[in-house]
Amino acid sequence: MGEIVKKGLAVILSVVLLLGMSGCSEEFWDAIAEITEEQENAEVSMNSVTSNNDSETEFVNSRKSISLTLHNDMLQIQRQTRDSVTLMGEPGTWTIFVYLCGTDLESENGLATMDMGEMLEASTGKDVKFVIQTGGTSGWNNNVVSASKMQRFVISDGEMFLLDEKPLKNMGESAQLADFLYWGIDNYAASNMGLIFWNHGGGSISGVCFDEENRYDSLSLREIDMALLSVFDSMTDKFEFIGFDACLMGTIECANILATYANYMYGSEELEPGYGWDYKAIGDFLGKNQNADGAALGKVVADSFYQRCANIGEGDLATLSVIDLSKIDQVMISFNNYARNLYNATEDQEIFSKVVRNAVNVDNYGGNNKSEGYTNMVDLAGIVHAGASYAEGSEVVLSALNEAVIYSRNGSYHQNACGLATYYPLKIQGSKELSTFGEIAISPYYLAFVDRAAYGAVNYGNVDDYNSSGAFSLWGVLEYLFSPDEELYYEDDEDYWDYYEGYEITGESPLIDFVYGPQLDEDGRYGFVLSEEALNNATSVQANVYVISDDGEDIIEYGISTDIYMDWEKGEFYDSFDGFWFSLPDGQNLAVYIVTEGDGYDIYTSPITLNGVETNLRITHDYINGAIKIDGAWEGIDENGMAAKEVVRLKAGDEIIPQYYAFAIYSDDEYMYEGVPYIFDGEPEIYYNYLPDGEYLYGFFIDDLYGDFYTTDYVIFTVEGEDIYFEE
Repeated sequence: MGEIVKKGLAVILSVVLLLGMSGCSEEFWDAIAEITEEQENAEVSMNSVTSNNDSETEFVNSRKSISLTLHNDMLQIQRQTRDSVTLMGEPGTWTIFVYLCGTDLESENGLATMDMGEMLEASTGKDVKFVIQTGGTSGWNNNVVSASKMQRFVISDGEMFLLDEKPLKNMGESAQLADFLYWGIDNYAASNMGLIFWNHGGGSISGVCFDEENRYDSLSLREIDMALLSVFDSMTDKFEFIGFDACLMGTIECANILATYANYMYGSEELEPGYGWDYKAIGDFLGKNQNADGAALGKVVADSFYQRCANIGEGDLATLSVIDLSKIDQVMISFNNYARNLYNATEDQEIFSKVVRNAVNVDNYGGNNKSEGYTNMVDLAGIVHAGASYAEGSEVVLSALNEAVIYSRNGSYHQNACGLATYYPLKIQGSKELSTFGEIAISPYYLAFVDRAAYGAVNYGNVDDYNSSGAFSLWGVLEYLFSPDEELYYEDDEDYWDYYEGYEITGESPLIDFVYGPQLDEDGRYGFVLSEEALNNATSVQANVYVISDDGEDIIEYGISTDIYMDWEKGEFYDSFDGFWFSLPDGQNLAVYIVTEGDGYDIYTSPITLNGVETNLRITHDYINGAIKIDGAWEGIDENGMAAKEVVRLKAGDEIIPQYYAFAIYSDDEYMYEGVPYIFDGEPEIYYNYLPDGEYLYGFFIDDLYGDFYTTDYVIFTVEGEDIYFEE
């Protein structure tokens, strides 16, 4: 299998690189296209290298990939194993399978074309190969890859070969991934094999590889598990690594799935910029270090990725970790012990509220705010720290995590990121989300902790009759049915989560009440004191600022202020609003929502349209240096759970139109209110000054334990120069 072209291969696209700073030039792709056309004119078949079956790969039997059970409350883990392990190729050979689902990253920005160019530019030598399956996009920014077919290429030592093509299929289906891997392992096995998922990611719930041509269907973690299980018997060794060149996939739930099939995992807890990994650096390293293992390669992947982010000004946000998957079982066992203690401790409502209060402030990834949407992915170590004062076992988990995460690169915004994220219900997006988490949760006690919170939401905070047996019954076994006559499938337990279906947040949480206020005190401060019971139900307090439209018909939301005096011991909360707000250079105030409250800085997001496209302006306020900068524009999380990968840099001439949430005073109709166009002049300036003189509205926004909130009545405040006056 060391030959680049197997016997019978009819089409060979052999090229000499035309190198450029960002992969291959347009002339290079034109040259490949000319060669392709010559082969077509010669009536040469392009399908001479195929999988063993001409039809869809068939699967038989029923098998379990992972079985998780409890014995005396201790987690027991059983995985698929091999009786013996043998290399699948000559020592020092590498094949990296790239499941390249182009999506809008390619159709709009040509990023897949760029990365294929980097693979071509790399000095890999003959024994290192990138084997690629393409699809999932409406168009390619080169004249070689077809958007109307699913194609397979090999790139090695500066040459690119078209090997196989099939009718276009949905790359968000498990069967397509399995078929690619069957074919690839049969034709390009090596002593070291890697698998890269290239595309958008959405975290543990929504998965990866969203197919643009199939309503953005994606591969869930269970679908990835099914595909890898189906090729398990075709392999005599594990993949050396499985990685995600995609956002938000560096999670413990991913690591649990992949630990059966690979030695190492590479993934980011946070967003990845559109440029993603540096494939030239990867290929160059393996070309010189063919005997390197996945740990050494992972360090190169992480370092080159971080450097690329830093070079384009996005290093602050970056995260990428290398995970030793042989250590994941110990992480899971220790986390389950901790989660058991946490679940038991939080039966006390006061402790529950304190843990949740800590958890909602844990480092989180992928937006998680009103404007950008929710992934509900948070740092795993952060969740452990959130309950460490109330549940034993936290230090054991943190030690196991430290052993498993063997290398990581974190930007300044995520200095304490541990390397693996997990699901936490910051804002549950529906019963389907809970059902998905129920299938992949690593601990029944943590699943019950989440389930109890969801149950409390629909029962007005009453969890006295909650029974964890339902959650426990859903958890533990990933079992699949393989049939020669039917699609690959598994049976789920969505019905259990029907109790959450139809639940709606009210904005009038019955769990919040007061012993004082909200009202003005004798010093002119607007505030309140929570009752003891409400204090145990509250998790966060913010303030909303509004303005009334010029015609007096609408209330326009300016966003959130965290300038509040808070005493969580006494339950006392008062405004400390200073009247400062963010605005564009033309004086238009922006609607801003908090993304991250860091050590000496805050990150905000503001809904806008950029050149007619709905997106969000990311702004960082550096308190230490007194600086405010525009990080770029990010579209957020879409309705499919897909995280936009690219943070768009603004350029001179861009049109920005501020957007605001608003509602009509006399009808309560909600809609988006639009500002006036502002033409960006190339200077990334955002002003932070006193609001213009006039009257505004101010109200508190109090989150409860179960995902609902309470909005107080509005009061009027008046700005006159540098003075602010509240009045009822």
